[in-house]
Amino acid sequence: MIEYCIKMFFQFLDDMKKQKLRSVLTISGITWGTMAVILLLSFGESFRKASLKNMTGMGNNIVIMGGGKTSLLHNGMPPGRSIKLREEYVQLLKKQISEIGYMSPEIQRDINLTRGKERNNNQCIGVYPEYGILRNLQAQPGGRFINKLDMESRRRVIFMGVEIAKKFFGEDTNPVGKKIMVQGIPFTIIGVMQKKTQNSSYMSQDRNLTFIPFSTCRDVFGITSINRIIYRANDPTDTPKTKEKIYQLLGQKLGFDSKDSDALSMWDTSEMTQYFFYFFLGFEAFLLLGGVFTLLVGGIGVANIMYVAIRERRREIGIKSALGATPRLILVQFMLESFIIMFVGGSLGIMGAYVIVKLAGLPALATIQIVMGVPVINTIIALITVGILSIIGFAAGWSPAKSAADMDPVRALEF
Repeated sequence: MIEYCIKMFFQFLDDMKKQKLRSVLTISGITWGTMAVILLLSFGESFRKASLKNMTGMGNNIVIMGGGKTSLLHNGMPPGRSIKLREEYVQLLKKQISEIGYMSPEIQRDINLTRGKERNNNQCIGVYPEYGILRNLQAQPGGRFINKLDMESRRRVIFMGVEIAKKFFGEDTNPVGKKIMVQGIPFTIIGVMQKKTQNSSYMSQDRNLTFIPFSTCRDVFGITSINRIIYRANDPTDTPKTKEKIYQLLGQKLGFDSKDSDALSMWDTSEMTQYFFYFFLGFEAFLLLGGVFTLLVGGIGVANIMYVAIRERRREIGIKSALGATPRLILVQFMLESFIIMFVGGSLGIMGAYVIVKLAGLPALATIQIVMGVPVINTIIALITVGILSIIGFAAGWSPAKSAADMDPVRALEF
């Protein structure tokens, strides 16, 4: 059996030599098709992950809620009334709506930061400790975000965006524990934000902001109303329900129609996450389809080669049949030859894709990787590629091999 397989292999090489140009073009098509499937899926997946990471830099499935103006008549009160939010509504909403998880009010004020001769006009945000979790504000080693004791004691502490810290203290200095003047009042720096990618915001990029305890901000600036309330549902699927309940609860509290969507402004980032999920699902399906069509062209080339080989080897097929070779053996022989072509082209394609993916992950391309991500050939992509190659290889080889197996030995020997 081994001897027979060796003879089959050399016969295959002989057929390829007789059809050099057709063989090279066919294997090239399969190679390119395989590379297309792997690269399109790898880069598509990395682009999806990078986009979602950049999008959630502002926060995962959060809702940003602000006051608005009524647009509907309610209990005899005309439209056009301004709705302002207050800190007390945060506790009310958390107590009455069980689906709400983390929640924080937000005060936004323009301040003047000074340290020695260095000055900078900056936006300062007064928040609860939960805000750091909601907005993905992670501290660099040695620092921390605002905590419960800071709030209760009204501590004059400040958490800084990385760009603000760099402006005042330089690139390599850890400013934690140092003082900085906020509107002429000394504040202690408790942490500096880790670098993060963020492609959306509603104020400024977090790296350019500073954050202090809400209680401190309220006392320093004499705040009676707040700019926004940020919250996240325990389960993202409950977000629409929480929004509906908030309109009902605050509508009763502040005197506006619960169906008046203009009374409150709400930016539900989970809707954007859901949109991106379906967008990239379709995008990756489109990329996969493009790669499959490229492989199909290579499969047609394989079928063409096999038909030519069978036509040129009819006498050989007739002699084998006359000597006792069964149709099944002949079928297997030509099927194996088609799979060898697919294997050679597929292997070259996988190796080529691997090299390109490795090059795309080099540190020199870090700027591009922020947008496109770092592509990897994972198990799922490899299995998909192997599965497509197997199906197309079988489809390309079956018809020619079946025609060879069904050939009449007598008629074949006439050639």
